[in-house]
Amino acid sequence: MSERTADVEVSLLAPAKNEGESLPKLFSEITAAMEAQSRSWELLIVDDGSTDDSWRVITEHTAVDPRVRGLLLRRNFGKAAALAAGVAEVRGRLLVTLDADLQDDPAEVPRLLAELDAGADLVSGHKAQRKDPLGKRLPSKFFNWMTGVITGLRLSDHNCGLKAARTEVYRRVPLYGELHRYIPALAHQLGYRVRELPVHHRAREHGTSKYGLERYVRGALDLLTVVALTRYGRRPAHLFGGLGVVAGSLGTLILLYLTGVWVFTENSIGTRPLLTLGILLEIFSVQMISTGLLAELVLHRTGRDEDVTDLVADTTTAVRSAA
Repeated sequence: MSERTADVEVSLLAPAKNEGESLPKLFSEITAAMEAQSRSWELLIVDDGSTDDSWRVITEHTAVDPRVRGLLLRRNFGKAAALAAGVAEVRGRLLVTLDADLQDDPAEVPRLLAELDAGADLVSGHKAQRKDPLGKRLPSKFFNWMTGVITGLRLSDHNCGLKAARTEVYRRVPLYGELHRYIPALAHQLGYRVRELPVHHRAREHGTSKYGLERYVRGALDLLTVVALTRYGRRPAHLFGGLGVVAGSLGTLILLYLTGVWVFTENSIGTRPLLTLGILLEIFSVQMISTGLLAELVLHRTGRDEDVTDLVADTTTAVRSAA
């Protein structure tokens, strides 16, 4: 059986956009790191709509090393989509993701794999001595702190590109939009054992960063999605209904106060902005509670129990086949 069709234990997945200058060194460093391991492996490079010669470099290397494969996307879809496309193609039981810009050091991969062998389901790297400008480090610190507060998973670096996990973890967490930043939090919500490991981080050698400050705006919006998925994915009525109850309670207090003013004083309330606010809060309350009930109906009709197997870690009895 050829190496292309043989089973592999470790798949390495690297999304790349305009990294033609970095790829040759990435190939050699990954090969050096993995050949010291007694594990079969493969490397999948996902070209996320590059406009340089990245795809040519990838195809040339795949021709000489059957352990390396390439995947070309039709255009730039973003890192989450590139990861999702790669996860659908990898064959390894274990999956390592890293950026193709050489800032993630492939020499750290054996340490991450050792953590998986020790019982972790996902190991996220922590760029302890980050080689990025201050303008990127400060927003990142705030982002990591806020993500930890909201999701309950306290990590120093949620968004490190260097991660190792059991492949099933990546196949069970949603990957779209900017959700790749929240893979550890999403895995933690599913009950997987998440650990963090300090890793060596390097300064960029070629090209420029593909991300600007706008990524934090998109990331903040996707953090709301993470909250909805992790805390209320199976009970949407609690999310919408909770907002409705709070708004309705405030609206009721306002209207009771204005009723008292109208009954016991000579003051008019018809032109008060507070009256408008109270009515709007009551309307908003009804809308939120109704939305929560509709979401529960949709969840019920589409099958609340369809994905319960994702929650099972192990079993002591054989699963009986259908008669």
